Amino acid sequence: MRYQKLPVSFFQRNRQKLRENIKENSLIILLSNNEMHRNGDQDFAFRQNSDLFYLSGLDQEKTIVTLCPDHPDKKLREIAFVIQTNEKLETWQGHKYTPQEATEISGIENIKWTDEFEETLAMLMYHASNVYINTNEQQKYIPDVVTKQVEFANKLREKYPMHNFERLAPVMKKLRMVKEPEELNTMQEACNITQLAFEKVLEYVTPGVYEFEVEAEMTREFIRHGATGHAYEPIVASGASACVLHYVDNDKKCKDGDLLLMDFGAEYANYAADCSRTIPVNGKYTETQKTYYNELLNVQKEAIKLMQPGTTIREFHNKVVKLIEQAHIRLGLYTQDEADQNRDTDPLYFKYYMHGTSHYIGLDVHDVGGKDDVFEKGMVLTCEPGLYLKDEGIGIRIEDNIMVDDTPFNLMRDIPKEADEIEKMMNG
Repeated sequence: MRYQKLPVSFFQRNRQKLRENIKENSLIILLSNNEMHRNGDQDFAFRQNSDLFYLSGLDQEKTIVTLCPDHPDKKLREIAFVIQTNEKLETWQGHKYTPQEATEISGIENIKWTDEFEETLAMLMYHASNVYINTNEQQKYIPDVVTKQVEFANKLREKYPMHNFERLAPVMKKLRMVKEPEELNTMQEACNITQLAFEKVLEYVTPGVYEFEVEAEMTREFIRHGATGHAYEPIVASGASACVLHYVDNDKKCKDGDLLLMDFGAEYANYAADCSRTIPVNGKYTETQKTYYNELLNVQKEAIKLMQPGTTIREFHNKVVKLIEQAHIRLGLYTQDEADQNRDTDPLYFKYYMHGTSHYIGLDVHDVGGKDDVFEKGMVLTCEPGLYLKDEGIGIRIEDNIMVDDTPFNLMRDIPKEADEIEKMMNG
C-alpha cells in the first residue's frame, strides 16, 4: 500500500453515523467498483468505490460490505466479503487481504470470502424490510455501460420483490459532505504532494518543452511521494489551448511568450486535490499578461473570503460573477453601461468566464453535494475563477481547495500563486 492507512476508528465512526441515518430493520449492501475492461485481456487500473472505502477502508477489488444493524445475530450485523486467495492467485496477482488484515483495516470482525455472499445474503434479507444499495447519482454522470451496482440492484428487486428498496446515495451525501479530521489531514497530504509537483514544474518549464513532458514531471512527483497518480485527467494547456476548458490532449509545444494553464491534482489514499495555476512559459509574464493575471488573482482572494457557512454554490457563484464583471470592466473588456444593457439577455462576462466557480471535493474530485446545499464548517470546495480571451490566445485559471469556516481555510495556501513569486521561482 502506497499511502498511510487511515485509522480504523475513522471507518467505525462512519458506519455508526450511517446506522443513525437509516430506517429500522434495514440492510445496506455496498459493492466494490467494476473492474473495467481496457482492451484485449487488459483492465484499467482498479479504483475502489468511494462509499465502500468511506465505510470500510478496504481498497481491493471484488469486495462487498453488508450492514444489517438490527439483525438478531450480532455476527451478521457487519460483514466484509473479500477475495479468497490461493497460491496461484498470489503468484499472478500478488497478495490479497487475509481475514485478519481486513479486520485490522476496517474494524469489521466478521470477514467472509466473496464466494459466500449469495448464501449469506438470503439470511440477511430474511430479517430486513428495507434494502439500501449504493448507486452513482452524480448528476453529470451518464454511463455508457451498466454499473455493477445498478445491475445488482435490478437482480435483487426481481428476486425479492416484496422488500422496500431505498437509495443510499442521499444518506451518503449527507455523511460525506462535512469532512472528518482524518479526511482533512489526508486531503492536506494530497495538496502537499500537488505542491511538490508544481514546484518541480516551475523548475522545468522553458520554451520548447511539450505539454506532455510537463505532465510527466507532475506524474513523477506524484508517484514519488506516495500518491496513486492524478486525481483526474490533467490539463496542461499552453497558449490558445487554455481556452478549451477540458483540454487533455497535452500534445503542443510550449512557446516563448505564451502562458501555460495547468489544472492538476494528486490522489492520495483515494482523496483528491484539484489545483489550477497559470505560469509564463519563458518565466516572465508580459505586462499585459500580468495585468490580466493579477486582476483574476484579486478576484479569487476576495471570493475565498465568501466561502463561509450558510451560503450555497449557486449563491457563491452569483457573488463571484459580480467581482468578475468589475474586473472585466477595469480591464476594458466592456463598460458598465454595456454590462447593464446585456445583463438579462446575454451577460457579457460569460464571453470571458463561462464555467462554475466551485464544486465539492473529497473522495471524488467532483464530490457529493449540489449547487443548493448549504455550506457548513468542515466542507471542502474548490474556488476557481477564470479569464479566457480567445482572440489573444490567453486562458488563465487559479484554483485552490478551501475548507468552509468563519475564516475559510486554504488547503493550498503554500502552493505559489503570486505572479512575482512564480517568476522568482522560475528564474531562481
